[in-house]
Amino acid sequence: MENVLFSSFKVRGLDLANRIVMSPMTRGASPNGIPTEQVARYYAARARGGVGLITTEAIAVDRPFSANNQGIPNLHHADAITGWRAVVDAVHAAGGRIFAQLWHCGQQQPMDPLFAEGIPYESPQTMSDRDIEDTISAFGWAARRAKEVGFDGVEIHGANGYLVDQFLWSKTNTRQDQWGGSIANRVRFGAALVSEIKRQTGVDFPLSFRFSQFKLSDYQGRLADTPQELEQILTPLADAGVDIFHASQRRFWNPEFDGSSLNLAGWAKKLTGKIATSVGSVGLEGPDTGDLLAHTGGSAQVGSLEQVEERLAKGEFDLIAVGRALLTDAQWANKVREGRLSELRGFEVQSLHSLVDA
Repeated sequence: MENVLFSSFKVRGLDLANRIVMSPMTRGASPNGIPTEQVARYYAARARGGVGLITTEAIAVDRPFSANNQGIPNLHHADAITGWRAVVDAVHAAGGRIFAQLWHCGQQQPMDPLFAEGIPYESPQTMSDRDIEDTISAFGWAARRAKEVGFDGVEIHGANGYLVDQFLWSKTNTRQDQWGGSIANRVRFGAALVSEIKRQTGVDFPLSFRFSQFKLSDYQGRLADTPQELEQILTPLADAGVDIFHASQRRFWNPEFDGSSLNLAGWAKKLTGKIATSVGSVGLEGPDTGDLLAHTGGSAQVGSLEQVEERLAKGEFDLIAVGRALLTDAQWANKVREGRLSELRGFEVQSLHSLVDA
């Protein structure tokens, strides 16, 4: 019987060889925003390693302070566009598929000690209507350019306390105009990004939307305390044209709301009927690295691959994203498919510091 983890899947007209997604992970390795040959080797190695869909690290849109580190790539400078075209070609040559994740960090300070040389920020300022309009256009323009470069789809980074999430979250969005206040108003910005991207790329170009409850600055932060509140957030995004909801969760096996075993991705699929990608410590053992870096301790509990397979088979979610395990072991997916579990390399913190070519 076929392992559902390695069954094929279709997103719009895009065929994926399996259900494994490479999670977006910031590398900070694109000097002046330009992805290098090393970046192309890095992504191509994961495609050869059996990943069905690669999601790039966050790519800054063409707006002031959209990136919080000099090594964050972009898609608007000519050399960066050339660099990304080489990345896409390398991934496709290796038999893979790749989405570009589009990002604006918003009011986030450079928090990660690994990237402490990031751009200094002034005191946060409220975006004007013109700022919002220009940012929406910048996301749409970046998505159109991603399609022209040859990416197979795009993802909006709407999670983890960055700009889009700052609009969604009541604790950071204190505006009193059409962009703030009620849930309907707070989700308006994200929905406008989705609509503009679909306008620029066409309805058949796949669009994923990454969202989360937790923030990098607040692991206990929550957009929604009930399924009803989450539905009010996700429905306008789905109606605007989201094809995939990528539910960023620190541990995929944790239930999201009381009274149900569904995780965050499970609720996204149940509430919207859209394709759902789950994520959260897949393939990791021991205390969560995020806890260790934040000096908050952490549980040694782990979720097994059998749990992933069971949840996929039940249809709780459709795709599973793997992050840090793929940093250390580019062949992770192939080893799992071939039953070579004893050969899996454990995650190493030092792999956060640099690219891994193989």
